[in-house]
Amino acid sequence: MSNRTGLILDFGGVLTTPLLPAVLAFEQREGLPQGACLTALYKDEVGVRITSDLERGAVSQTEWNEFAGKMLGVSPDNLMGRIFGDLRPEPRLINAAAAARRAGIKVGILSNSVGLAPWDLYDGYELERLYDVVVISEHHLMRKPDPELFEITLKLMDLPASECIFVDDTEPYVRAAEQLGLAGVHNQDPAQTVATLSDLLGVDLTA
Repeated sequence: MSNRTGLILDFGGVLTTPLLPAVLAFEQREGLPQGACLTALYKDEVGVRITSDLERGAVSQTEWNEFAGKMLGVSPDNLMGRIFGDLRPEPRLINAAAAARRAGIKVGILSNSVGLAPWDLYDGYELERLYDVVVISEHHLMRKPDPELFEITLKLMDLPASECIFVDDTEPYVRAAEQLGLAGVHNQDPAQTVATLSDLLGVDLTA
C-alpha cells in the first residue's frame, strides 16, 4: 500500500504536449535552420543566462523577446508566444491529475516560468481552480532545480518529500527532486507516465 499522498507536476511538457515539436515547427515557419533555438538560447552562454533570468523573474518576457529576437534574427513581437504557439493540453495527464485529486491525493504544479506577459503559457488551464498548489518560479525569484523551490512547494503542499512524487519532462529536475527525497518520474510518454503514477500511488489514474 502506497503512503504517498502528494503529486507535483511540471507544466510545460507534462500538462501540455511536448515542447520540442512546437519549437521545431516555429523554426520551420520562420525559415530558421533546425536547432537554431536550442543553439541560441540553451547552448550559448549568454542565452542560457538570459533564459535563466527569465525563469527567475529577473528579466521580463518582453526583454527576453528582444534579446532572443536579435539572437535568432527574427521579429521580437510576441516571440515567446510564437515559439510555443503549437502547444496544446495533454489530456492524459490532465485527466490523471483530476483522478488523483478525486482519490484524495494533493496535486500541485511546479513550473519554471517563461514570463506571464504579453503571452501567458498558463492561460486557459485554470491552474488555481484545478490544483491544490501552484508554484511558478518567477513568483519566488528562483528556478528549478534550486532545492529551495522544491522545499517551498512541499511546504505549501503541507507534505514531506517522502510522501510526494514529482513529474517533469526535464530529467535533471527529476534527479534534483529525488535528491530531496521525492519519488521522481521522467515524463517521456504520457501513457507510460500515467501507468507509473498509478502504480506509485496505488490508484488507477486512467479511470
